[in-house]
Amino acid sequence: MDSPEVTFTLAYLVFAVCFVFTPTEFHSAGLTVQNLLSGWLGSEDAAFVPYHLRRTAATLLCHSLLPLGYYVGMCFAASEKQLYYPSQTPETWRAFLLLALMLPAIACTLIYYWSRDHWARHPLARTLALYALPRSGWQAVASSVNTEFRRIDKFATGVPGARVIVTDTWVMKVTTYRVHVAQQQDVRLTVTEAQQHELSPDSHLPVQLLTIRVASANPAVPAFHIRTWRHAS
Repeated sequence: MDSPEVTFTLAYLVFAVCFVFTPTEFHSAGLTVQNLLSGWLGSEDAAFVPYHLRRTAATLLCHSLLPLGYYVGMCFAASEKQLYYPSQTPETWRAFLLLALMLPAIACTLIYYWSRDHWARHPLARTLALYALPRSGWQAVASSVNTEFRRIDKFATGVPGARVIVTDTWVMKVTTYRVHVAQQQDVRLTVTEAQQHELSPDSHLPVQLLTIRVASANPAVPAFHIRTWRHAS
């Protein structure tokens, strides 16, 4: 029979992987950063950009706490190791505890840096600032994105960790830790990979999974990739 230490390790590993990659079951159960912190994050529909500024910061911090959560759990699952007395634990466990404490400290430092000047240093705000008009700021661009996201004619597809959103002006990809943004009139789409699949679940026709690189004419805007299905000709 497995020891409590092994059982807890396997269970926590499964939980950590699911919490980071959030399968459908975790979404249904509400075990996501977005649901657990919904009161602080606010509404994506009401304010798309502020929501994702907070969401990416909260996700980074929550995920950085997972190793520390494992160490605390092991204090109870393997009480004979006396992990709650770091000075008496083996060197390997002390090194792990140091790492588990450093990760949230680094995350907090980065989040504090992002939040300076009303989140102006966040990667999303920096990208939006590249599209700001002279004597304007990234907040004006963010307001435009918020307005277009509220419209019912936008296109949105994909799993929560890799959503693709297309509005009248913007092409966006929402990932776990960041939001990629590019202006439609400036982008160039390039198919970088095409995977052939024999059957489509709904039409029973051959389909292709395309990986498309979205690159802005502005070299300062980071390129990103989106994936989409199409019927093979």
